[in-house]
Amino acid sequence: MKNKSFYLALVGIFIILIFIAFFSFQKTETKNIDVENLEELEAKFSLLNDERTNFCAGPEIVSVVDSERLQGSCCSAMDFHRYTEQIEGLKKFSYIEEIPKDPYDIPKKWADEFIEYYQTDLVVEQQKIYDDASEISDEKGPCCCKCWRWYAYGGLAKYLIVNYDFTAEQIAEVWDLSDGCGGSGHSHI
Repeated sequence: MKNKSFYLALVGIFIILIFIAFFSFQKTETKNIDVENLEELEAKFSLLNDERTNFCAGPEIVSVVDSERLQGSCCSAMDFHRYTEQIEGLKKFSYIEEIPKDPYDIPKKWADEFIEYYQTDLVVEQQKIYDDASEISDEKGPCCCKCWRWYAYGGLAKYLIVNYDFTAEQIAEVWDLSDGCGGSGHSHI
């Protein structure tokens, strides 16, 4: 009887250790993302999740919003897991200062500049890259609708094609990581 109790205790301990390992992994999954300070990111997320200076509007948003920044999501509530994916994914492009580091915190000056750059005509080969990026991006373009973000990120794409020889795949990746609509989006990491 003692042997049976001993083995049941071992099995119980083993099961508890498996649960602890499983939940520890689940809990640290976000912490394993290379973020300088997770608490800082959580605080920024909390702030941006409550902001409403970003909303579905055309290019005139730059003159309408009484703030220097377009902050928050425009369509759905932000999702922290997706937000960390986006912040982490955009680090890949940190060598290009024109690519915003946070899709939910955009300087109005940046938006205005790239909305204007959207008017830039591309040569045939460059336009094909832009069109191909539209086909393969999650939203089938710079954003889900022709809001300010469509024109600003469309202008950014043209800028990256002209100045950095970006491919359609790279443009689509920047657009997908820069989605500011909120929600859980498409997990890529």
